Amino acid sequence: MVCEFRVDVPAWQGSGQQAAIGGVKNIIAVASNKGGVGKSTLATNLAVALSQSGAAVGLVDADATGPNLPTMFGLPNGFQAQSERGLHPVERYGVKVISLGFLLPPGAPVVWRGPMIGSAIRQLLHDVDWGEIDYLLIDLPPGTSDASMSMAQEAPIAGAVVVSTPQQVALEDASKAVTMFEKLDVPVFGLVENMSYFITPDTGQRVEIFGHGGARDAADDLEIDFLGEVPLATEVRAGGDEGQPIVAFDETNPAAQAFVAIAERVAVKAAASALLQAPTIPVL
Repeated sequence: MVCEFRVDVPAWQGSGQQAAIGGVKNIIAVASNKGGVGKSTLATNLAVALSQSGAAVGLVDADATGPNLPTMFGLPNGFQAQSERGLHPVERYGVKVISLGFLLPPGAPVVWRGPMIGSAIRQLLHDVDWGEIDYLLIDLPPGTSDASMSMAQEAPIAGAVVVSTPQQVALEDASKAVTMFEKLDVPVFGLVENMSYFITPDTGQRVEIFGHGGARDAADDLEIDFLGEVPLATEVRAGGDEGQPIVAFDETNPAAQAFVAIAERVAVKAAASALLQAPTIPVL
């Protein structure tokens, strides 16, 4: 479903210490400190859901060493390697997507040190013609090092969404990600529990494979918002593998409905932050 209307989204100004990205109103980081929790899946479906709401949306794959967004959006790896335009965003499902995977052939490793990762993120943010964008989502790699620090230094981040699964080890890593953003002066919009439960297709029984509710409890302990829980669903996995985000193809699926609800909460958080931010006072 493609919306035919435009929403009026307030813009986050930031502290003025980082260089704004021309035309971009709100930059939102999607992060986890642990791999395999579904961060790229969440970023993809959040971006599509925000686009379906009428917003103009961009999505940056900031995982230089393991870019997954080309697959998530059904785009072949390396298809821009010979392009005269070089690396540039491609619109899919109403979202402008960019990834270093557009330049890399399948299976090609990226072995980079920290300064090279920082330089790549700077270019993905500032050297790209985004046009007019309401939300620019950044799919960060796992961990709390170069990519996240470079992002926070290079652009005014409106807020971060931290992804976890219910297991204790994942929650411990999610807590570290929250602490990292606090140290970087990046507001944390909240915590999402992915793979929260599974509904058996034959009986409809709810099975909590990895436990349940841990992210909500962790959010309470960390004094941040709990943004929602997403069930474990084979349709989500298949959609990611086939380049067909569940939000775009099956709006009645419980996982798709969960993604949409989380996107709505993220939009509300971004708008509240933008409207309540202190006005910038020029120094004479």
